[in-house]
Amino acid sequence: MRKLTPTQVLALGFPLIMLVGTLLLMLPIASVSGELTAPLTAAFTSVSATCVTGLVVVDTGTYWSTFGQTVILVLVQIGGLGFMSIAVMLSMLVRRHITPRERILIAQSYGLNSLESMTDLVKRVILGTLAFELVGAAALATQFVPIFGWEQGIWYGVFHSVTAFCNAGFDIFGGYSGPYTSLMAFADNPVVCLTVILLVTIGGIGFLVWSDVINFVRLRQRLSVYSRFVLLLAAIFLFGGALLFLCFEWNNPNTFGGLPFGEKLLSALFQSMTLRTAGFATVDNAQLTAPSQLLGVLLMIVGGASGSTAGGIKLVTVGVVVLTVVRTLAGHRDINFLGRRITPAQFMQAAVLLLMQIAVIFVGTVILIAHGGVDAMTALYEVTSAAGTVGISFGLTPTLGGIELVVLMLHMYFGRVGILTVTYAVMLGQSSAQNCIAYPDANLLIG
Repeated sequence: MRKLTPTQVLALGFPLIMLVGTLLLMLPIASVSGELTAPLTAAFTSVSATCVTGLVVVDTGTYWSTFGQTVILVLVQIGGLGFMSIAVMLSMLVRRHITPRERILIAQSYGLNSLESMTDLVKRVILGTLAFELVGAAALATQFVPIFGWEQGIWYGVFHSVTAFCNAGFDIFGGYSGPYTSLMAFADNPVVCLTVILLVTIGGIGFLVWSDVINFVRLRQRLSVYSRFVLLLAAIFLFGGALLFLCFEWNNPNTFGGLPFGEKLLSALFQSMTLRTAGFATVDNAQLTAPSQLLGVLLMIVGGASGSTAGGIKLVTVGVVVLTVVRTLAGHRDINFLGRRITPAQFMQAAVLLLMQIAVIFVGTVILIAHGGVDAMTALYEVTSAAGTVGISFGLTPTLGGIELVVLMLHMYFGRVGILTVTYAVMLGQSSAQNCIAYPDANLLIG
């Protein structure tokens, strides 16, 4: 491990956690039936939980026992926080010194360039996560305890608070409202829906942003340009998406059509939030209109913020690409935002990430269409959901064969670890001497 680069450690660390989760979920104690679980089923569930996705091949609430659900919850928490944060937390508990190498790994896992106050950041991330999840669990328990009783109601509150904050989308309501129904039984419950929306949103804006917001509230420190950019984009996508869903689904009898005005607003807001990375559902996504399905694909590609529990190519990546294109079309040479310049290198990195994500989704969609006999939109929706670690589904995943499930597992892995992280881990061993050679400009004709 000493000879591995930080990106390689991250790329290899997650599969090791997935392997442990797979072995635990295969145990007879992990299933309600008390029988051994098939390796592919256990592996897919482990990958989905560690990558905080939420796609499943068996219903979580009816197939897995309390032990199995606990394993899934632990994998979700590790995947949401990042295994390096968990390792640092354990080191701090035993008062072990955090080495410079571990600080580099933490910075890499959060996408940071600076190693300053790394221990303080991890402490704030862990304590903040536990605090948000505890408050969320208490709020959800007020709705679940009257229905399921104290013990089960509290467990349901804890489970769904953690999976919501970690943007995982796993639910255990299969025995209550039917398999694969997610939160549809609580679509008209504002406490449940708004609590989940807040938890998902806070987890999805990123640890750095809400740490910045805490400093702004407590110390009156000015928000960084990055935090302001993330908050602006998050608001635009959340409320803009909700408005579009209202327009597209207003008269759809299978989704919003028969709902009162207030419930339509709540459902539209929930749909806009969940499709960017959460994976919960209050309506049957297979019944959405065609424009809503396309909008859902776009939101799943975008995802949340960098350094968060969310997936996708991230808000700022899309923001940089869109802002650069718009400003360039307007004839501006420099791309500025809030008094700061977006460099060509930043745009190039964002554009490459966007193109790689689209390419990966395209390949996966083609494989599902060719091998699974699936129509194009259903395949695109499922693959995008996996690559964006969203977890929303048309109900296709439980019907897929081994090849298709492996394809989705690979997409979830790339979506969580990051395409660039995996690419750098593979290519970093190449000689850096190539970067020292500067060639003359090509002077190509573009457009």
